[in-house]
Amino acid sequence: MCGIVGYTGERGTVDVLLEGLSRLEYRGYDSAGVSVIDGGRIALRKKGGKLAVLRESLEDAPLPASATGIGHTRWATHGGPTDENAHPHVGDDGRLSLIHNGIIENFAELRAELEAAGEAFASETDTEAAAKLLGRAYRETGDLTTAMRQVVGRLHGQFTLLAMHAEQPGVVVGASHNSPLLVGYGDGEHFLGSDVSAFVKFTPNAAALDNDQIVAITKDSASVTDFDGNAVEPKRFEVSWDASAADKGGWNSFMAKEISEGPEAVENTMRGRLADSRVELDLGALDDEVLRSIDRIVIVACGTANYSGLVGKYAIETWARVPVEVDLAHEFRYRDPVLDERTLVISISQSGETMDTKMAVQHAKAQGARTLSICNTQGATIPRESEAVLYTHAGPEVAVASTKAFLAQVIGQLLFGLHLARVRGTMADEAIAEVVAEMRELPAELRQVLAEQEAVHELAHWMADSRSVLFLGRHVGYPVALEGALKLKEISYIHAEGFAGGELKHGPIALIEPGQVVFVVVPSPRNEPLLHSKIVSNIQEIRARGARVIAVAEAGDAAVLPYADVVLRVPLTLPMLEPVLQVVPLHIFALELATAKGLDVDQPRNLAKSVTVE
Repeated sequence: MCGIVGYTGERGTVDVLLEGLSRLEYRGYDSAGVSVIDGGRIALRKKGGKLAVLRESLEDAPLPASATGIGHTRWATHGGPTDENAHPHVGDDGRLSLIHNGIIENFAELRAELEAAGEAFASETDTEAAAKLLGRAYRETGDLTTAMRQVVGRLHGQFTLLAMHAEQPGVVVGASHNSPLLVGYGDGEHFLGSDVSAFVKFTPNAAALDNDQIVAITKDSASVTDFDGNAVEPKRFEVSWDASAADKGGWNSFMAKEISEGPEAVENTMRGRLADSRVELDLGALDDEVLRSIDRIVIVACGTANYSGLVGKYAIETWARVPVEVDLAHEFRYRDPVLDERTLVISISQSGETMDTKMAVQHAKAQGARTLSICNTQGATIPRESEAVLYTHAGPEVAVASTKAFLAQVIGQLLFGLHLARVRGTMADEAIAEVVAEMRELPAELRQVLAEQEAVHELAHWMADSRSVLFLGRHVGYPVALEGALKLKEISYIHAEGFAGGELKHGPIALIEPGQVVFVVVPSPRNEPLLHSKIVSNIQEIRARGARVIAVAEAGDAAVLPYADVVLRVPLTLPMLEPVLQVVPLHIFALELATAKGLDVDQPRNLAKSVTVE
């Protein structure tokens, strides 16, 4: 969850580090720090709290000019968000500085060993043990890269480490084990970061380290080896968006901006993949022969991505006639799933670094399953570890609460479902053509939905004091209800739950009392008359008990009018495409309610954008 940035070059190093850290704030953090090499010593500053606290401290007492530095934003694990626990930490009597993402699981054992050898600790963190250990290794070897190679073999857990030593000015060394680290290639300068956002303002040229690799950067070079010391040439790529794409662009929040970018996210994810009246995907190793051999699909994901997977399950099973399971990634490998070469495991992750999902992919590969990643981030670990990747092209998503990425993830799965149906011959060409034609209309329909949300704004303001909101849906509307509840929880901090409509009388109806607000996601009466009649019955049941009903319903659906207090309209589309339109009013409602409560919608408490610990 933490953010990491390293730099060697001729720019103002502290300015580069702060710029990188500011673009990593979305990851979630509660302290920050930077360090630079000043002559023969390390100069550092670190503060509990937000980056603004560190900036203020540096304005009052600037660090010296330097050509080498590292910076960090920390999300507290071992020890609270204090100045002492903030990174960087030091070793070798203050001559070495180190920052760390991840968790060192055997830190207590290492700390006891180091204290017995006379090392004094100033923090409660696991990271300081690595700094002290690396400092001792440097004293033995006299070379930071060699010392790093010695130390990584002693650390258990997952980690990205960045370190520099006052005796090697102009050098930053990084190591990656089950945690992301990327290199940025500039002209007379090089960068390291936990995300390309850390350096994309300065260069679009990047490479991602694979697992168990070490990199040493100077202003003129970036050398990569594996943990055994063998030279490696990482695969470079060019970031497809510039730094301005991750700016607010006049919006009050990143979340508001990203909701507005939903139509472009859908458009860009479909671009180049809709060929006339069919879907064409290049899935590399997952060619047509492999896809015809698949007899089972398991989708693994967490949070919002998991709910998108529930939509994908409905579409893939309906169109391609392959059984699909949707698993929470953090439960997947621990239940010892039955997998073989005829199983396709689809992982979904906006960042491509979600630790739970990455471990699920590794488990699937170890069991011989085929793997496909649906991801929004170039060069991320999960796509690199999967046989094939379907990038969603939603652009950078900075707000912690995911919105446009959910739309793009659903679209990615719809594309895959149609591709699989064509390959397996389970859908007629005419039926595929009908879906493709409707998919082409989605961006325009989304723009229409976004333009007609004044009622949502009004709702949110009169509901600002609400303590509980329920969400109800059937079929593909069920995951939309779950997603609506999650968004409200994430950024408004009020109780919210999503239910399948059929479950109402099996327990949840006990929660209904006079004044209780219930959002109901209503299927189309034209496309799904049976489901529609059943959800109307659910509405009648909860209205009879005094609930206030907010219906998300198709334009022209008159049957809900007598029973709903408010109706939020969306255009008519095919059943499997409905979630793309229905979820937008729920995203906007969560945004507006949190804003009415005066909360920070982009950085909700206790949450991080990229969860890189399991």
